Amino acid sequence: MAQNPLVDATYAFVKEKLSNDKTGHDWWHVVRVLRLSRHIASKEKGADLLVVELGALLHDIADWKFHDGDITAGPRATREWLESQGADPKIIDRVAYIVEHVSYRGGTNKHVMQTIEGKIVQDADRLDALGAIGLARVFTFGGAKQREIYDPDHKPESHMSFDSYRKTIATNTTINHFYEKLLLLKDGMHTKTGKALAAHRHKVMEDYLAEFYKEWDGEL
Repeated sequence: MAQNPLVDATYAFVKEKLSNDKTGHDWWHVVRVLRLSRHIASKEKGADLLVVELGALLHDIADWKFHDGDITAGPRATREWLESQGADPKIIDRVAYIVEHVSYRGGTNKHVMQTIEGKIVQDADRLDALGAIGLARVFTFGGAKQREIYDPDHKPESHMSFDSYRKTIATNTTINHFYEKLLLLKDGMHTKTGKALAAHRHKVMEDYLAEFYKEWDGEL
């Protein structure tokens, strides 16, 4: 917990909202993103820690993946919560901007975070989709959506529009998701700290896939 009353209240609010999630976008995901965001902010210059912490806590408060593709649900819920707490309107705008743009939306989405706080939170969120934790989360999400693990006849798509990417969420295989999102995240990191952490976690995923294909093909 932090010492700022608004951060403390938001911490409790998000914990209550997301504690029962079973898709990998749960409360503990938020905790990890918060920790990573604080770590990256401590290494980078010029970030407003209050905006970083609120952005990390609220980044998945109403994810479009669970709101029929509505990309306005998250920033709207963010504004409603922060306004109810009497937050500074300028702070609200900056946090809502992060929540609006943090999520991955396909390879053709060209929006680049314009604030250092947004870059930090987005790096932290994407880091939690990589490495050992990322592996656990992608299969948790796949199970929740009743995805097949792998189908060698179902090839991954590349450079999908948001609409195309959104439609594959429930129908694609989990292994394809590595190629359509997870393995693309390393090169989209903004901060020096995020890039360094992503390199190792990306390698973990590459090694896992190499082993997966060996076992799939029955290699001893």
